[in-house]
Amino acid sequence: MRDGALEILAAVTRSLTGEGVEKGLQHVADAALSLTDANHASVRLRGEGQALTVGARAGAGSERPAPSFQLGEGVLGWVAQHGCTANVPDAGADARFRDDEERPFAAASVLAVPILDGERTLGVLSLSAEAPSAFDATDEAAAALLAHTAAQALVTDELRRMAVTDSQTLAFNHGHLMPRLAEEMERARRGGTPLSALLLDLDHFKRINDRHGHTVGDAVLRAFADRVRESVRSVDALIRRGGEEFVLVMPDTGLRRALGVAERLRRGLAEDPLVVFDDLAILQSISVGVACWDGQESPQALDERADHAMYEAKEGGRDRVVSSSPQRRTRRSFTARPAVDPARPQRMRRP
Repeated sequence: MRDGALEILAAVTRSLTGEGVEKGLQHVADAALSLTDANHASVRLRGEGQALTVGARAGAGSERPAPSFQLGEGVLGWVAQHGCTANVPDAGADARFRDDEERPFAAASVLAVPILDGERTLGVLSLSAEAPSAFDATDEAAAALLAHTAAQALVTDELRRMAVTDSQTLAFNHGHLMPRLAEEMERARRGGTPLSALLLDLDHFKRINDRHGHTVGDAVLRAFADRVRESVRSVDALIRRGGEEFVLVMPDTGLRRALGVAERLRRGLAEDPLVVFDDLAILQSISVGVACWDGQESPQALDERADHAMYEAKEGGRDRVVSSSPQRRTRRSFTARPAVDPARPQRMRRP
């Protein structure tokens, strides 16, 4: 192993435990370049689907868009699928190697090591070099140590996320609400930026469970949470407050923008049914209360104002958005046609 390797590995371990998983994985990729003759290193993560997402990249071409890989595709995808190390001395002669114009760096030889949690493959640490036969057994050992360190960080991060995640909808759970609001308030105070909270409530949700059963009701909640996540920024946090109530915490967002997002969500749901099964979709309206932080109030007070505005929307006929002032005065911001009956299924037309 190269001079200073132990110090590099120790530094990576410290970074993974102290700086968060994203920065830690970047240190893994950087360390892989320091410990081998690789010209490019990447960490790819295996999620629920077939795509392998980029966790970190370093070296040649890392400033350009990363080539996409699916499970089983290319050397990297093969390692992710089988959970075995692949040391390819001549990439051009290996049937698994995918040589395409997307790759922004030369790769005559490839070393790909699985990131494992027991028998579960979490991802792949992949190294490439311009020269053939660039990686030996020492490089494999160094890469395996880095992959093991990355696995520990990923498992720790997974456990942390599970502790604050609602398993049914994959939104954050109720226990995360006040700490997240407090965290975003402190960030807004330091940066002098606005902060808004949207309280989203599914109208007449009990009718879905009564008419279709809890299996369909659970699917509606998950589809709703997915729809919201797809419609907002990655920095916005969706939190399940309880039952069919959700809070959307929106950093760097003033009242006008928050109202626009709330109305876009309301209108989209009113016009586009939630697909819960292949042949079943349900039109689900929502009532939304919007509150913008006044720079002084507590997390509980901001949540209470959003909640108060949401109930004003309910009392006003549902399927609408209402905002709250810091003095807890509310005003009707958007109105809509009479709320739809969410228990009435919308049959999907097959092509």
